[in-house]
Amino acid sequence: MSTDPDTASRRLAFQKSYSHEHGGSWRRRSLIEDAKFETVTNYEFEKRERHSSKGGSISEEEDVFTQNGSESSPVDKELTRKYSVVITLRDSMHSLSKIIRIFENTKVTLDHIESRHSRKNGAQFEILVSCCGSRERLTSLANVLRQSSQIMDLVLLAERDTEKKETWFPRHISELNLCTHLATKFEPELDSDHPGFTDMKYRARRKQIADIAFDYKYGHPITRVQYTDEEIRTWGHVFRKLKSLFSTHACREHRDVFDILEKECGYSDNNIPQLEDISNFLKKRTGFMLRPVAGLLSARDFLASLAFRVFQCTQYVRHGSKPDHSPEPDCIHELLGHVPMLADQKFAQFSQELGLASLSASDEDIEKFATLYWFTVEFGLCKQNGELRAYGAGLLSSYAELQHALSDVPERRPLEPMTTSVQEYTDDDLQPIYFVTESFDDMMEKMRQYAATIPRSNEIRYDPYTNTVQRLDNTETLDCLARSLKGEISNLERAMTRIKSSMMI
Repeated sequence: MSTDPDTASRRLAFQKSYSHEHGGSWRRRSLIEDAKFETVTNYEFEKRERHSSKGGSISEEEDVFTQNGSESSPVDKELTRKYSVVITLRDSMHSLSKIIRIFENTKVTLDHIESRHSRKNGAQFEILVSCCGSRERLTSLANVLRQSSQIMDLVLLAERDTEKKETWFPRHISELNLCTHLATKFEPELDSDHPGFTDMKYRARRKQIADIAFDYKYGHPITRVQYTDEEIRTWGHVFRKLKSLFSTHACREHRDVFDILEKECGYSDNNIPQLEDISNFLKKRTGFMLRPVAGLLSARDFLASLAFRVFQCTQYVRHGSKPDHSPEPDCIHELLGHVPMLADQKFAQFSQELGLASLSASDEDIEKFATLYWFTVEFGLCKQNGELRAYGAGLLSSYAELQHALSDVPERRPLEPMTTSVQEYTDDDLQPIYFVTESFDDMMEKMRQYAATIPRSNEIRYDPYTNTVQRLDNTETLDCLARSLKGEISNLERAMTRIKSSMMI
């Protein structure tokens, strides 16, 4: 497969099917609905292939919509197929609502939307849309879109590969620069229900901080943000309320690290810590590092980052009018909920293995991993000393949710990845169901057993010395791994012998 960055980026973009919020919602459809949808489209594709084999072949040129559009055949009119549309906008995201109405008017079904800043001169944003419809309707859609004054460029492709290809995933940590595809669900300029929708000053501030993430590249220091008095007040309000609950509601690992963060990283109610300082702290503790992100990443991109022990972290602060709730993950959620847990060795290992298991997984399995992430890393409960404690970041960063989770109101079930991965959830209210793990060791073992059931062409491993993901698909790589493991096992055996000897004296 090509390693050209532009090719890899395009390939990754066209293979997205689900959205991710690290701290919010991924699942846009139920698993059952998606399975039905795939059944229908696969059937239609096979019908197309049978038609082609009988002499009614459709050329490659006919599959790619040209600038002037094209006529559709009677067979094409009957087919419902999946398409990917990349739209380059001339102006801001305000025009997106008009573009979505064009899809509705031409009766083309929207499946998924992502946005990112455009590098083209004169353009601000690029929009990736996965959609479904007949060729006739897609031709009509293309013609209408090209007449829109808001659109600078349009690329429309049919997804028709007969050969199943493995999904692209980053092999080196620097390739996370390509994993920047944003979901648009809670962007202030798009959602009229967002607390900052009518606050032009807040929206300008969000753009200023988002640009830091868009400009960031692997190996660069994270740009420091000079937080305003209002942002610090919002942080302080949440900080004080949550800290009052940590001693009775948070797990031991979170409490222990939080004390260290106060001493070493400037955690306090009147100071918002900087991502660069915290990233350096995490590197020393568990090898994790932070990477600034502008908004909600797709599930595939976010989980892939965890495979390299990289946590995609926001820098902006929620709107001050609603300090106790944020419709998307902000730095309050990240720094108070996620960071303390990522500084724990066992939890960091669990997070990385979850990320590694997601690499090259199918869209269906990505959704399952995202759901597992939701019920563990975001909203997980554990047992400690006979009592329930919170370890999920969504709980540890929300005063109301933390109280609710340990009350008698919600239902609690034992964590079993096979069933938890398909559990329905809510992202706009307090959770009705939480999953409880007996221990982090137990959670790790169950996740490994579950990951072993996911089909993949080759086993993979992470090499921390070169920051690469390696395929275990040849004898040279296997021999190298065997030598490394043999050395580690020898060290382990010698250490155990010394400890046992000292205990006998």
